Amino acid sequence: MEIRPTTDEDFEAFVETVHTAFGQFPETPVADGGRWWSALEMDRGLFAVAPDGRPVGTAAAYSFELTLPGGKPVPAAGVTAVGVVPSHRRRGVLGAMMRHQLADVRERGEFLSVLLASEAGIYGRFGYGPATSTARLTVPRHRADWAEPRGGAAEDGTGTVEVLRRADCGDILEAVYDRYRRAQPGALSRPHRWWDLGAGQPPVSRAPRYVAVHRDADGTPDGYASYSTDSGTLTVDETIAADDAAFTALARYALGHDLVSQVVFRHVPAEHPLRWRLADLRAGEVGGVTDWLWVRILDVPRALTERGWCTDGELVLDVDDPFLGEHGRYLLTVRDGEAECVPTDRRPDLSLDVRDLGAVYLGGTRPSTLVRAGHIRSHDPAAAARADALFASDPAPHCLHWF
Repeated sequence: MEIRPTTDEDFEAFVETVHTAFGQFPETPVADGGRWWSALEMDRGLFAVAPDGRPVGTAAAYSFELTLPGGKPVPAAGVTAVGVVPSHRRRGVLGAMMRHQLADVRERGEFLSVLLASEAGIYGRFGYGPATSTARLTVPRHRADWAEPRGGAAEDGTGTVEVLRRADCGDILEAVYDRYRRAQPGALSRPHRWWDLGAGQPPVSRAPRYVAVHRDADGTPDGYASYSTDSGTLTVDETIAADDAAFTALARYALGHDLVSQVVFRHVPAEHPLRWRLADLRAGEVGGVTDWLWVRILDVPRALTERGWCTDGELVLDVDDPFLGEHGRYLLTVRDGEAECVPTDRRPDLSLDVRDLGAVYLGGTRPSTLVRAGHIRSHDPAAAARADALFASDPAPHCLHWF
């Protein structure tokens, strides 16, 4: 079995092979773009090739930026289009491609790899950990009364909402999303070519949608909600907002829409404050809570020194990477929001797998949760609480981008 990089000439064969792996057929036509694979970077693709020359496995990566706690965007490989045709599964093809891909990511100078897992049981063995989650919030319109402001809170009321068609506001969507993702830990960039090709899910794709655009007091767009209606349900694909006031205005717009019985907000954090803005807390039903962005760390010291930190402290982490056959023990010291991470032979506070470090890295999973679950071993009764305080992120990480 040969693992080789792909070129632009392999594009059609790559698309056909990955669809075969998933038991699907490519949609047509492809030439006009708008398909998820139209943004593939073929210089980052891999083919697993059988001895007879047939491609039997695929893997690819996008060149993204990931915003870390503290607000720093860093390069990250977005793994996608991973599949093995059914006739060649259980032969080590996937593992060989994953090993080859991680080596390529390191050669490019990237210390993080991320993905969305089609099945939760696949990628942990390759060192990926679930770092963010997402949920769906459903609100019946007849129970969508707003609570009276309390504790000195007041409605902003200085912005405006304008309704546009998706086809008429692509530039606005791109600009608002880019502003949002630079301030939101866990968010991924959406390169211009994605918007240009309409590659992805709405509102990146050109699927017909209405878009409620929020503008601040100066008239600058600072939020949007992409939505459609069907059979009495208004479904919001995603809501992007620079602040809570913009989000509230967009939510109120959606919940005030006539001729619908319920509003479904997709891809919101499970703990989003929107439920608390309703007079009836139970009116906001949270469902569909699931893992979203998975993180794989390839350089522990660099990963820990690049992100920001909310408190000072010190931890000794003993990190095992069984897939790559690597192991390291590191002293993490945080002062004034910045970290130093160096090898050490001191007794560890926590022993963990690299996938568990990926899970806690963005602050979306508490280390103490993984200690209680038996994933992380604590050698000091106080270590888990220290780790919780250190790895916390404000705001909490969230990722909307589908790839």
